[in-house]
Order: sequence, then structure tokens, then C-alpha cells
Amino acid sequence: MMSQYVKIIGVGKYMPRRVVTSEELDQKLRVKPGWVERKTDVRSRHYAETETASEMGAYAIQEALEAAQLSFEDIDCIVAVSGTAEQEIPCTASLIQKALGQEHSGVPAFDINSTCLSFLVGLDMMSYVIEAGRYQRVVFVSSEIASIGLNWEHKESAALFGDGAAAVIVERGDQQAVSRILSSKMETYSAGAEFSQIRGGGTKLHPRITQELEPFLFEMNGKAIYKMAAKLLPDFVDTLLKEANCTMADIDVVIPHQGSAMAMRLITKKLGISEQQLMYITPTHGNTIAASLPMGLYEALHQGRLKRGDRILLLGTSAGLSLGGMVLVY
Repeated sequence: MMSQYVKIIGVGKYMPRRVVTSEELDQKLRVKPGWVERKTDVRSRHYAETETASEMGAYAIQEALEAAQLSFEDIDCIVAVSGTAEQEIPCTASLIQKALGQEHSGVPAFDINSTCLSFLVGLDMMSYVIEAGRYQRVVFVSSEIASIGLNWEHKESAALFGDGAAAVIVERGDQQAVSRILSSKMETYSAGAEFSQIRGGGTKLHPRITQELEPFLFEMNGKAIYKMAAKLLPDFVDTLLKEANCTMADIDVVIPHQGSAMAMRLITKKLGISEQQLMYITPTHGNTIAASLPMGLYEALHQGRLKRGDRILLLGTSAGLSLGGMVLVY
């Protein structure tokens, strides 16, 4: 693929006020002390209580604007890239626009949803639109409330997830600039479609059809996802890196979707990623669905692990089952 000359200029993040420790979840799940942290490697995560997804997204955008030294008037488009929605209609992006107090602005706002890969897919798709000049600056915002849909009978998945939001502002670059997307790739294998799902809420299992709660709760077969991803990811990443004309040793920071401790072990061992390269935020965030990739980017910047010109590998899986990856120069 041809390089896409776009530049990340501002990143923001919002974490809900309530912090939930693994000790608290040990009690809620009625398991032995230490079980949750041992199974998930998550010490703490955040749960939304009074915050809505649109409010969290607005807070994250405000911080991203401050980081970029911009105002809302400098933004041409809002793209919500979340795996969960605040409501079915209208799109979450329009609700975030309203939460920003910009409901009369006319700035286009829409959603791109590929569950955990939504940020990566949205950035890939919109990079062509930005480079073409349709929009000068776009804000991507992932705002996730996983906690409301967890099935507490499925202990391992319920213990893993957290809530939060992250926003990234991207602007059009030029061929003289260092910042650009080198390669991006997505593959979907729907043989794994049932490994991660919420069956209710659409037209197949609408509330008028069933009064049961379980179809509206999250289901995940972590072992099946791990087995499928372990088989597919090495060749997928090899191709992605070749298209970027680099090797894993050339990558400065690897930011994976923070799926689980088991997924992290797969990534580091099978793909040859060093501890110094890996951006691992699962212990203090949990799996925040699509927000985990931009949150990892935020933490890499704020921890001083990323500087302009560094190469980043974004990588993950999502419901579908899909694989996604992007190599970019920050």
C-alpha cells in the first residue's frame, strides 16, 4: 500500500471516577482471594456510574484539543470508534457532539464499529479521506462502557473488562513530513463469529421477541479466540511488516489491544516482541474494548516512551473474528 501522510497531533483520555479492585471482584464473583488478578492480570479497572459514554467521550476530546492546542472550531469531523453504543439510534458520535456543547455546529459526526478494532479500522479508512483533502482534521473517539453488559456467571470474561474513553486528533500531512501510515491490514474469519458476541438487541433477538436477559449480556470463549489467533497472527504480522518494509526489530513501541494476559503472552512469545517494545496497560485498565488502543497510545506518550518519528505497531483482534494491524510513524 502507499503511505498515507497523516499526523497524530493530540491525544486525550478519560477514566470513570469509580475504581474497582480485583479484591472487590473476588468477593462479587465468589472466588478465592487473588483469583481475579491471577486469571486476568488486572489489579484495577474503572466502572462508569454516573458518566454516560457520550460524556466520557467529550472529556477525552477536550483533553486531546488541549494537547493539540486547538479549539473545537479546528475540527472538521467527529468519528466515534467504539464497540459499544450509548443507544441504538442516533449514532454515538452525534451524542458526543451534543455533550461537547456543539449541537448547533454542523460538524459531521458518525460511527465506525469493528468492536475492539474500531479505532484502528476508523483511522485506516479515514486516513484516505483526510489525505484526499475532504477533511483537514478529524477526531477519533472511543468511549466504552463494558461493565453494564457483563455476565457475572461468566467469571473470567466479567473480571477482565473496564470502562473509559480515549480520543485522538489526526490532521492531514505532507510528503515532506515524517509522520505517516506505512501499512494497514485487516482480515476477518467468521468461523469465529460466535466466540465473542452479544446476541440480543438487534432484529434477530429484539426485546419484543425475547424477555430473557442473557442474550443481552456479553459472551466470550477466550480459549477459542486464543487458539484461532495463535494460528493466524504470525503470518498476518509478517505480511503487515513486509508491506511496511520493516521488521519487528524496527518497531519502537508495540501497542496491542489489551485483550487478556493470555493474549499478551501470545503476542510477546509468538511474534518476538521484547518487553521494552510492549505497551502493556492491562493491569491498571483491564480490557476497555476499542478504547484500549488509543489508551495505549496515550500512555506511551505520557510515560515518555514515544517521540515524533518513532515507529508504532498497533495490533489486535476483534469479534468477527477479525485481525487488525497498522504500522505508522508517529
